[in-house]
This record gives sequence, C-alpha cells and structure tokens, in this order.
Amino acid sequence: MTITLNTPPARPATSSTTLSRYRTAISTMFAVAGTIIGTWTARMPAIQHHLGLTDSQLSIALLALACGGLVGMRTAGRFVDRHGSSGVMKTTAVTLGAVLVVTAYAPNLAALAAALLVLGTLHGTLNVAMNSAAVVCQTAYRRPIMTSFHAQFSIGGVGGAVASAGCAHLDLSVGQTFLTIGGALTVTALWANQRLTAGPHNEAASDEPMARTPHGLGGPRRGRVLLLGLLAFCALISEGAAADWSSVYLDRLSASPAYAAAAYAAFAGCMTLGRLTGDRITAKLRPTTLLRACGLLAGAGLAAGITIGRPAAAIIGFACLGAGLSCVIPQLFSTAGNLDPSRPGAALSRVSAVGYLGYVTGPVLIGAAAARLGLGHALLILPALAGLLVAVAPIVRPAADGHSQAERARSAERLPMLEVTT
Repeated sequence: MTITLNTPPARPATSSTTLSRYRTAISTMFAVAGTIIGTWTARMPAIQHHLGLTDSQLSIALLALACGGLVGMRTAGRFVDRHGSSGVMKTTAVTLGAVLVVTAYAPNLAALAAALLVLGTLHGTLNVAMNSAAVVCQTAYRRPIMTSFHAQFSIGGVGGAVASAGCAHLDLSVGQTFLTIGGALTVTALWANQRLTAGPHNEAASDEPMARTPHGLGGPRRGRVLLLGLLAFCALISEGAAADWSSVYLDRLSASPAYAAAAYAAFAGCMTLGRLTGDRITAKLRPTTLLRACGLLAGAGLAAGITIGRPAAAIIGFACLGAGLSCVIPQLFSTAGNLDPSRPGAALSRVSAVGYLGYVTGPVLIGAAAARLGLGHALLILPALAGLLVAVAPIVRPAADGHSQAERARSAERLPMLEVTT
C-alpha cells in the first residue's frame, strides 16, 4: 500500500508522516490540558487544608477558575482565527505548568484566586485552540478523528489524578507535586511544539485576507451556533453533575464508600472507552443518527438506573451516561468548527464557552433541585437534557447551502489530500 499526498502548487507538500506528527502534537496538547485539571483537582483538598479555607472560601477560588475558563474560551476565537491555532497552543501550553505551580505557593485566598483566574484563562484559550486545530487535522485526514483527541483529554485527567495521588503517597507536598508534574508537562508541551511547526499548511489565518474581515457569524449560522452551544450546555451539565453527585447518590442508597466511588469510575471509564472507539462509530453513522443514539443511551440508561433505585443499577446507569455522552462534545465541536472552515475559532469559542458554563453550573443546579425534590428526582433532570440531544440532533447535519459549500471548497484548497493506492 502506498500513501501519496497531493497539495496545491502554491503550498509546500505535506507528507502523511507530517500529518501524523501534527496529529500526535494535537493529541499531546489535549492530554496536557486534561492532566492539568486532574492534577489540580486531586490536590485541591490539601490546598484547602493548608490555607485553612472554609468551603465557601474555596468556592470563591473555584469561581475564579471557572470565570477564567469562560474568559479564555470567549476571547480565544479572535486569537485563533488571526494567528492560527498552532501559535496560540504553543504559547498557552508551555505556560500552564508554571501557573499550576504558582497555585501551590499562593499564601492566601486572594493570591490563590488570582492564580486560578490566570490558570483558567490559559486553559480556556488552549481548549479553543486545540479543538480548532483538531478540526483542521480531521479535515486533512478526510475521516473522523475528533473523538480520539477528546479521549486523550480524559486519559490526561485520569493520569494527572493518579500522578498526584502517587506524589501524595510519597509524602510530597503540593508544591513539590505541582513542580514535578508541571515541569513534566512543560517539557511535553515543548516537545509537541516542535511537531506543530511542521503541521499542514492550512491554518495560517493571518495569511488569508478573510482573517482581516469582521469577526462574526451572521444569518443562519448564528442560530446554529446558539443551538450547538445549548446542546453542549446540556451535555456538560451532565458531566459536571456526574462528577460531583454520582458518588453522593450511591451513598444515599446506603452503598459502601468503595461501591459509591465506583459510580463515577464507571461514568469516566465508559466515557473514555467510548471516545477511544468513537471515531470508528462516527465513520459508520450519520452525525444525526449518532447524536440521537448517544442521547438515547445516556438518557434511557441513567433514567432506568435511578428509577430502579439500587446501587448496582445506578452504577450501570452512570456507565450508560458516560458512554452516551462520550461522542457528543466531539461531534458538536466538529460541527461548530466546520460552520466556517476559514475561521473555526469564532464558532468554537462561543460553543465552548456556553458548554463550559453548563459544566460549572450543573452541580449547583442539581444541588438546588435536590434540596427541593430529593437527589434521586433531581438527577432525573439529566435524562431530560439527554432527550434534547435526540430532539435537536439534526443541528449537526452538514450544511447544504451553497455559501457554506463555497467556503468548504476554499478551505479545502489549503488542505492536503491523502490518496491511498494499492
């Protein structure tokens, strides 16, 4: 089998090896982003204890992290579309590790909140940039690969938590832990930067006249972006709620601590497994069919598990929720990035920000509902939100209007085309 690569004469040829290196670099960026979150989350109780923070004071610090993420995601689109996703990734990824270390040495709540605000802003910016690059890479490959990138984020989150737990087991302080992991992530990001330099010549937005046109999404595309953001909001509410309330719900069912912890483990494990296999599923199903199947699996599985009201059933329900949601965000982001292939950052920035708002507010909303309805009934909100994925699934159908097709064709001229011959 021989793989050849055809590119327009105006651009240097891009080999399949270069594309593979570029994909590896983007995957590494996703893993770095996930590891940062996993590392911070695992040592958050130690930081709270060290600074003597109450739960309400810690929530202020976490609010700063969330606000930073929203600011980064909302403003990243302009930077990505003007300077290219590679340039933005290179800058943010190499600084995340250093800012993570700063959070460990914050002397008080104000300093911690300021450091987390910066960390959140950088992380949010990287999130949009790496998803934009993933859309570009997927277009170059001419087949679905988006879900595999998000799998690396999930794996990175688990890896960061495990590494932090290992450092704690070795009696390393939070500062020593963050120095070790942050340093390793900085080296990893620098390694990935070298491979981003040799990426496909398709994202130098600053070199294209359209990068200097007014930055906005008008007409029907604005409505699609809003709906995609709404679906991302619904999906990430469920992710955030599962992270914070799954184990608590098992505890309410009188499960042992170990059995209760298995609820989130089942959710996260099935989500990661779904993302590792999601690209092959995406290649076989239409986007609308895939989104409906994901919504049905997530909603029906969790609803059944909660309705039965037994620990084993609840664990299976959260596993179904994780498996069902695994392909949702990659599909939504892929659709958003392709609304305007010449400027993927614009739509991705908005969809990411709205979705992240759901992740942040989801646990609070479920908690408020639980205070009135009981936790079991409150968690039934999540299957209802999954039902919206089924109802609004046609939003991910590829655009058929001539204007969008023209933009895709213009973007495709800057992308290498893989041809496989035997």
